[in-house]
This record gives sequence, C-alpha cells and structure tokens, in this order.
Amino acid sequence: MNSQDMSIVSLVLQASWVVQLVMLLLLGVSISSWAAIFRKLGALKKVKSLNEEFEREFWSGTSLNDLYASAAQNAKHAGPMERIFASGMREFQKLRERRITDPGTLLDGARRAMRASFQREMDVVESSLSFLGSVASVSPYVGLFGTVWGIMHAFTGFAGMEQVTLATVAPGIAEALVATALGLFAAIPAVIAYNRFARDIDRVANHQETFIEEFSNILQRNLGAHPGSPSGH
Repeated sequence: MNSQDMSIVSLVLQASWVVQLVMLLLLGVSISSWAAIFRKLGALKKVKSLNEEFEREFWSGTSLNDLYASAAQNAKHAGPMERIFASGMREFQKLRERRITDPGTLLDGARRAMRASFQREMDVVESSLSFLGSVASVSPYVGLFGTVWGIMHAFTGFAGMEQVTLATVAPGIAEALVATALGLFAAIPAVIAYNRFARDIDRVANHQETFIEEFSNILQRNLGAHPGSPSGH
C-alpha cells in the first residue's frame, strides 16, 4: 500500500462496513453536536441580555403594576426573569381578587407561582445539555467499538497468510483507529461545551433565584406598609 492509499479518505473507504457505519454515525453525531453548541451559545446570550434588560428596568423605579402590564403585553418576547416576575404578580393579583388579605398567604402564593415559573424556564434553558453530555460520554466508546471491530476484522484477514509484516498489518489497524479518532473528535468539543454551558446555566439560575428573593422581599415590605397594594418598590 503506497502513501496515497494511507490517506484518511482511503482508509475510510477500505474499512469494513461495520467500521464505516460507526464512522458515519460519529460524523452525524459530531455535526449535530456542533449545531447544538451554536444554538445554545445564541440562546444563553439572548437569555442573559433579556434578563439584564428587565432587571435594569425593574430597579429603575418603575411601578410594579406598570412592569406587570408591560410584561403581559410582551409575553412572547420576554426573558425568563420577566416571565417569572409576571407569574408572581399574576398569582398575587388573583389572590387579592378573591378577597384574600393575609400577607403570608399572598406572599406564599406569589412565591410558589414564581418557583413553578422558574422551573419551567430552567427546563428550557437546560435543553440540549443532556444531549451534549451523552455525546461527550458515549462517543469515545462508540469509536472504540469501531476500532476493536476493525482490528478483529483485520486479524481475521491475516489468518490465511504465511508471512505477516508491518506493511500488511498497518493499513488494517490504521483503518480501525480512524473510528477512535472520530469518536474523540465528536466527544472533546461536547465535553468543553457541556462544562461551559453548565457553569453559565448555574449562574443564570442563581441570578433568577436571587431575583425571586428580592421581589418577595419587596412584596413583603409593600404589604407591611400598604396592605393589599404592591404598586411600588
């Protein structure tokens, strides 16, 4: 086999059909992984931007009622933090409409609504993360399977030969090792992206949980100063 025959393309074409299937699977997984990485980068950037924008408006002194009216009108384009706020205010106002005036009941209802909204928002933010984790953990083993199978296939072909040299062994092993290389090629970016996204998502979650506590404190202060009125903060 000459040097041209030892090219990556040639090795792939000459591999057994099982190894080729493994390579094709890993290539598809790698492409899907990169697509998920770029989607998640854009999604997290948008979440951070929308949360920061709403937080600036929240602390600018705008009344809670005005913020809630704006959030209700902008529901489709609102960020997670704004939807969490809207859920709390909606539940707070529903309880008031039922003539409930106990501050503890009002606060508990608003807090429960915000926690439920928080969980929904985090489910959306964490989407694709499990896929990247699976790619990172499984791809090397799939590539290793392809390599082991390829080596078995290569040695089976050597069984009828009287003399086996490095020149006859090397191509078959090289073909098999391409599967491991593809497995690592798919796994390494997924590992790096998974770790980064997990860290960024934790920060988003902590930021939103802090907002829930701060908003709850504002409601509590307003209820103490003006029972039944959450208009200011």
